[in-house]
This record gives sequence, structure tokens and C-alpha cells, in this order.
Amino acid sequence: MRHNVFGKQLSRDTGQRQALLKGLAGALIRSEAIETTEAKAKASAALIEKLITKAKKAGLVNIRQIEEVIVDKSLVHKLVHEIAPRFKSRTGGYLKLIKLGTRTGDNAPMVRMELSAGEVVAVSSPEPVKETTKASPKKVVKQKKSNK
Repeated sequence: MRHNVFGKQLSRDTGQRQALLKGLAGALIRSEAIETTEAKAKASAALIEKLITKAKKAGLVNIRQIEEVIVDKSLVHKLVHEIAPRFKSRTGGYLKLIKLGTRTGDNAPMVRMELSAGEVVAVSSPEPVKETTKASPKKVVKQKKSNK
């Protein structure tokens, strides 16, 4: 039983799973958009979000922690100096998953995982509707019942 075990196994042992997630993270940083299965995308999304959050801080400790996951120095440089500054004003939600349908070979659900747009455009709330001048409330006159 898998009590209190976090994450999806993806039908792989631990080493294969970690290599897969690191590879997906590197590919996403390299091309900024990849197509993969929905399960792999959801499993790797948490890792990638944490990497971008660490890259935003850009301290020496954070960069070394990123290098533990992403071995290629050019990808680390791209993450810290190009991708992370786009998300300075954002606290999360760096990824966008777009469903593409199913794969023809095995009918697996496919998604396109991409980095969302960097700057958040503030959506202005709709202007409050001005109340029209209401006519004075009509007085209801009760009629007396006649006892005839």
C-alpha cells in the first residue's frame, strides 16, 4: 500500500521517474513548449513550478539547487536570466496545459505544456451599474370590506 506517498509513479521505478521529470523540465526550458501525455505533464508541473520560483530569487543557493535538477548550464542560465524575470510579478501559475486530444497509437490523452505569458494583465472589474432614479413607491391603500 502507498500510504502517504506523494506523486504519480508513471509505471516506472524511482530512478527512471526522476530522470523522466528532469528531462521534461529541461525540454520545457529549452523550447518553452512541449507535447506530452497528460499524466506526465501533471506530474512534472510541480517540479517545473518550483524551479521557476527558485530562479526568481536567483541567489547562489537557489541556482545550485536548480543545477541539481537541470545539469545543462546553458539551460540554467536561460531559466534564471530569461524566463524567471518574465514572472517577477506573478506568484505561481507559470505553466499552461492545453489539451490536444488523444494519441493515435494508444489513445493516450495528449497535452501541450507551455510557459504562460509573463506579465499578468490586470483585468479591470466592470463598472458598477448606476441605479436609475426610482419613482416613489406607490402607496397601497387597503379597501375596507363591506358587510352587506
